[in-house]
Amino acid sequence: MNDTTRKRKPLISQSNKEGLRNPWVLGWLASIIIVLAVNVGFIVTAVVTNPGLVDKNYYKRGRNFEKEVTERRKLRERLGWDMKLVASTRPLINQPVQYTFSVHDKKGAPVNGDRALLAIYRPSDASADFKAEMKQIAPGTYSAEVRFPLKGVWDLTVSLRKGKDVLGIQRRIHVFAQ
Repeated sequence: MNDTTRKRKPLISQSNKEGLRNPWVLGWLASIIIVLAVNVGFIVTAVVTNPGLVDKNYYKRGRNFEKEVTERRKLRERLGWDMKLVASTRPLINQPVQYTFSVHDKKGAPVNGDRALLAIYRPSDASADFKAEMKQIAPGTYSAEVRFPLKGVWDLTVSLRKGKDVLGIQRRIHVFAQ
């Protein structure tokens, strides 16, 4: 055996004194990377999915949840309304944003409702929630101007009442700092 063969240590070995060549150090680094990746996954899931807002009457609503979902689906099929919510600009803190809500029936004719309401929810802070009455600006088209007091994620729910029928849509938006 010559001297070069005897002095050369394996690349990854417990006897190797270099930190990144020791399997224990590599194992700890891999564990930390896995934990960080799982946390990033949880954060992304929390931002993208349902905000999980809790209703004050959750027990009552929960008992009839399946019935309500079925009735809402039947109402959507019966009415066949095509609903769209559009913002005039990118939402910024304390800047006015005009939201326009348009509704058309199965044949493409505008739907004139009795009342259109824009409900704005802050998933992380219920005290910031507010509502805005939408004014009819054309047949089947409603509009409201709102200002968001805080940056971050907001959920918009627009509902249109026509007689005894109430139907709506939901959108999640992000409000930016100036």
